[in-house]
Amino acid sequence: MRNNARIDRRTALKGLGVSLALPFMESMGWASAVKGKVAKPPVRLGFMYMPHGVIMDQFWPTSPETFLTAPPPALESLRPVLDQCLMMKGISGIPISPFNGAPHALELSTWLTAQLPDADRRSEINIAISADQIAANYVGALTSLPSLELATMPQTHKENQEGLNEGYYSHCSYRSPTQALPAETNPRSVLNRLFGKSDKPGQSLQADPLDRQMLDLVIGGAKDLRRKLPQMDQHKLDEYLDSVRAVERRIAAIEYRQKEAAMEKAGMASSKKKASDSPPIEIKIPVGDKRSEYMQVMCDLNVLAFQTDTTRVSTYIGSTPNGVSYPELGFNDTHHSQTHHNNEAVKSGKVAAITAFNISQFAYMVKKMATLREGEDTLLDNCIMMWGSGLEDGNKHSRENLPFIIAGKGGGTINTGKFLPNTKGNQGDLLTTLLACAGVPLDRPIGIATKQISEMKVGI
Repeated sequence: MRNNARIDRRTALKGLGVSLALPFMESMGWASAVKGKVAKPPVRLGFMYMPHGVIMDQFWPTSPETFLTAPPPALESLRPVLDQCLMMKGISGIPISPFNGAPHALELSTWLTAQLPDADRRSEINIAISADQIAANYVGALTSLPSLELATMPQTHKENQEGLNEGYYSHCSYRSPTQALPAETNPRSVLNRLFGKSDKPGQSLQADPLDRQMLDLVIGGAKDLRRKLPQMDQHKLDEYLDSVRAVERRIAAIEYRQKEAAMEKAGMASSKKKASDSPPIEIKIPVGDKRSEYMQVMCDLNVLAFQTDTTRVSTYIGSTPNGVSYPELGFNDTHHSQTHHNNEAVKSGKVAAITAFNISQFAYMVKKMATLREGEDTLLDNCIMMWGSGLEDGNKHSRENLPFIIAGKGGGTINTGKFLPNTKGNQGDLLTTLLACAGVPLDRPIGIATKQISEMKVGI
């Protein structure tokens, strides 16, 4: 019956010229729009990073039963929205051999790639497309910005651990295996980028003449070829496939935009916002150098970008390895220096305070999202926000239980309000599952992934 209904809609829309775009529209949550109802809001993906790991007994909940009522100190700022969060202990990071002497070069660069750099080309960027950019390739054509990359610190850290390119220390987003994406650190520049001179009124988009069936043949044939290639050639083919998919998504998005007005004229509702939705939040650029105010305005910009559907994918590097200090917390010691605490109470206490501070900025963002109405739900209900670090313990550089916090229900796909203490999986599995929950199809696992983490999902 469902297949027949889909065929009927396709036939009904053929006169409007949207039949080719229909599968893409349905996959992005627009099926209700083509059936004459208000469309379901899209799912957004956001990632926020802190280096150097955590103090474990201050971060991990003591039990699933006490997760909501008695959270550990590091999570206290999230208490009002813990029922909309998910935590899992047991997500392992990627083993870094043969780069054992480069824990800080790899903690951020592997965080969203779940893959090591090419050991034979260490001085060059050559790793993998990151999870955020896989998502951006799929949904980025639908918004004025395919993705938004933010950072608190300039991405200029220089160190030569294991001869690796300096870009690995300060970048988490990779448009392709060889192209690291820079992040914006100036809030006013971000605001200008979101709502400045990028729009071009009066110009209409023209459909790309490429044949969709030809793209399907290219992708289908490439999948068959990939299984027969050595690993190095697989990476080259993957990069090519990603560019083909980006073209495919952009064609479908252009078709949708061109036909949305025709659908409205025919009496079919579009995906425009409801009158009951919260108005866009106000952005105030801070004066001075107070770190919390700076991070909060960057979080506000992220919220505004999602709220206005300027982008649906974002990353925010709260800080990078080495160098950063937190005088706002009453001490000037650098974060990195304190992580090598050797269980000294004073130093480990400072690391715990830094962790709680960074999580409180994440909490500031997701709590604001929880107050903003969007359709029948809230903005947070329609987001998947991940906070985390690329190390478990900065003292030992361990990676067995990477700290992650997932906030938001992902449009009803994420099993929130839980702490899962015995999860079996790696960071590639986690990223693969998050993208699946966001509706992003994958034809290959992300990095070292071998599966999806079913207990994360609603109804599993």
